[in-house]
Amino acid sequence: MEKIHLEFDVDGRNFVSAGTATAKVKACLKEMGINPDDVKRVAIAMYEGEINMVIHANGGKALVDIYVDKVVVKLIDTGKGIADINLAMKPGYSTASDDIRQLGFGAGMGLPNMKKHSDECIVESEVGKGTTVTLITNLH
Repeated sequence: MEKIHLEFDVDGRNFVSAGTATAKVKACLKEMGINPDDVKRVAIAMYEGEINMVIHANGGKALVDIYVDKVVVKLIDTGKGIADINLAMKPGYSTASDDIRQLGFGAGMGLPNMKKHSDECIVESEVGKGTTVTLITNLH
């Protein structure tokens, strides 16, 4: 197996369908017999990214490549971008609106949790053009 490639559209501002891509990837990894701890790490990191795309970027794309030794998740949006990535990586920092916070989201843990639950978290962003987050999780 060289790799399995999966692609998903993430519907922006639709909290009902948020997490659908993550659930499908999680099911695929479980079906493949991937270590449950690795499945959990991929799912947590990807879900945080998927929710961020819904909250901040009006959706985007999730590209997932599953290799024998790792899972690479690339989350791509064309939202407003992140002005200060270092600040955005600090736990508790959030630009979520009050209405989003009232829904229980926007606690400022998205990017920190993506970093915590992956082996590599690469955030590339340009204000006014969007953000790409690449999450790499090594499989055990």
